[in-house]
Amino acid sequence: MANVFDTLKERGFIKQTTHEEEIRELLGKESVTFYTGYDPTADSLHVGHFLQVMAMAHMQQAGHRPIVLIGGGTTMVGDPSGKTDMRKMLSFEEIEQNAERFKVQLSKFLDFSEGKALMVNNADWLMDLKYIPFLREIGRHFSVNRMLTAECFKSRMEKGLSFLEFNYMLMQSYDFLELYRRYGCKLQLGGDDQWSNIIAGADLIRRAEGGMAYGMTFTLLTTSEGKKMGKTESGAIWLDPEKTSPYDFYQYWRNVDDQDVEKCLALLTFLPMDEVRRLGALQGAEINKAKEILAFEVTKLVHGEEEARKADGAAKALFGKGTSTENVPFTEIPRIELSEGMDILTLLTRANLVPSRSEGRRLVQQGGIAIDDVKVEDIQLMVKEEDFKDGTLMIRKGKKVYHQIRLV
Repeated sequence: MANVFDTLKERGFIKQTTHEEEIRELLGKESVTFYTGYDPTADSLHVGHFLQVMAMAHMQQAGHRPIVLIGGGTTMVGDPSGKTDMRKMLSFEEIEQNAERFKVQLSKFLDFSEGKALMVNNADWLMDLKYIPFLREIGRHFSVNRMLTAECFKSRMEKGLSFLEFNYMLMQSYDFLELYRRYGCKLQLGGDDQWSNIIAGADLIRRAEGGMAYGMTFTLLTTSEGKKMGKTESGAIWLDPEKTSPYDFYQYWRNVDDQDVEKCLALLTFLPMDEVRRLGALQGAEINKAKEILAFEVTKLVHGEEEARKADGAAKALFGKGTSTENVPFTEIPRIELSEGMDILTLLTRANLVPSRSEGRRLVQQGGIAIDDVKVEDIQLMVKEEDFKDGTLMIRKGKKVYHQIRLV
């Protein structure tokens, strides 16, 4: 079997490592217990998390043991990495509810049977820590001067960094130490924005236990222009079908830029790399076939094959290749609300096609909204019950986003 380090490198996952040769050797000679942490700051994982889940799946398939660490304790503090402002403070109850949702979602992608993977919550040890003993045991190993050079803190110094957030690095480092002590965890994985926290944790294990521990970060999911993927005008692309429908999820990947297709196929599917490169090399109209395969494969992994087929069928129906539009996302509106008409901007926001009326106004003015393939040119347009055909009306946003309005 190929060394999983080589697999991850070939597919474009690996960004930085603490000890590249040692990590590759370790992964090639023994089953390694490793971990990735997820702070439940929302009630669903998003596509940025999914990239790390895929890396963990590759590792598990190669015989290594994942630990999924749910950050029930660290979320009480908030990670300053990549943030320009302090995170919203969540209650313990909100964090617990989000953590339960994360557990359900992650269980779809990793095999937790017979100890093949573990899922633990750092609230189990962080919430009961005593402050003075923690400072004496852990805090003494950290240099404030060195911490302030970390990118996650430097970027916040001008706008202000709370002492609460300043503790985050100590807590994440302590997580690594605790997992090392409890489960023999030697390797921490994470997004590249976690580099400072990861190397601090490996260093803490060396100082506190005299042991060797390693870190590896993954590339962030970005476009060829360097912008984060997984965002739309309506918000993030979530893994929860209640927050992002399988159809919208499919359409997001179906519409990625041509130059991003090969990278997404490599990172977000299990297709062999020879096939990934072949599909990524397609030109002109043929690249659309590669995009359909990308959308189908990623949707299948996240939502299952049946939902992927439904989304694929609905998309093809809208573009003249099929017959059924029943799987196109829809919003139901009571007939009584249309008795005197509903203005187009209200309708767009009700359908979550735009985040605000001002965004809806901009789209209409730019010719980006059509109803039953007729472009909307008046921001004052009133949509009435008689505009519906068999109780259904189709809105198109841009060239490729479709949404039905159904009367009930």
